[in-house]
Amino acid sequence: MAASAPAAAGGVSIVHVSDLHFGIHADLAQIEALDTFLPTLGAAAVVISGDVSQRARHGEFQAAHFFVQRVRAHTPTLVVPGNHDVAWWRSPLGLCGDAPKYAKYRRYFGDDLTPVLEVPGAVIAGGLSSHGIAFGSLTWNLRDLAVKGHVPSGETDRIARVFAAAPADAAKIVAIHHNVLAGALSRRMGLAHWRSAQRRLLATGADVVLCGHDHQEGAGQIQGALAVSTSGTHSGRSRGGRPSVFNLVRIEERAVHVQHYRWDLASRQFLRSDVHSFARTSGRLAATVSVAGGGQGL
Repeated sequence: MAASAPAAAGGVSIVHVSDLHFGIHADLAQIEALDTFLPTLGAAAVVISGDVSQRARHGEFQAAHFFVQRVRAHTPTLVVPGNHDVAWWRSPLGLCGDAPKYAKYRRYFGDDLTPVLEVPGAVIAGGLSSHGIAFGSLTWNLRDLAVKGHVPSGETDRIARVFAAAPADAAKIVAIHHNVLAGALSRRMGLAHWRSAQRRLLATGADVVLCGHDHQEGAGQIQGALAVSTSGTHSGRSRGGRPSVFNLVRIEERAVHVQHYRWDLASRQFLRSDVHSFARTSGRLAATVSVAGGGQGL
């Protein structure tokens, strides 16, 4: 891994967007506003944490690809797949291998489902939590089929190796789709076996986890040590009919700040909203969840 350039004075900022759901539910006014507003934020990178499509269809992926290319024209961008981006019906329970499930997504976003992006002051490691109907994601609740995700131990081991090879002073960021903290309204976790996943994510040495899936914004911590940014959705399916939100995550030497930008329908623009701040520490305390939370997806 090449050494990252030093961080800009005062830390590094990452735009965190999720759940665009190109297709029938996408809110085109919001997407157009993102296209013009994101470049003004001066972020080092943009992370899109999954569900770029609604039904993993070619037309949806084509629209999402065009949007991502426009974002990449001004800011380095990392994308990971969400559960809606996985054509699980082509290989339920992996009966035909994993390749058929991700074939269309890979056509538009590349072969690497777990990309790594290095920018000045930060290393962002994409993680795969979206597997469709897979043994690791199964629960006793039938509603969770093809919705819940899981993070295998091999994924967290790989992410830990990425961070171990990164410069010591670089901010270390994990990007996955499924939320790792329970949603404030849904009160549901996006991950099966979430306790194990939380412990292993903490052990990677990450400073922040970026996730989505619940369609409600959130910010919190795992064991008082690992900050979590949960971004909302830019579709017509926001949790509880709340306004859509994306996050601007700023990582400083001693703190992580998650700034929400909330969609204002009247003015058709994103406005600065709540901000949550957490100590950047390796402490081992009880889990903390903000008022906004982040839980099971739609």
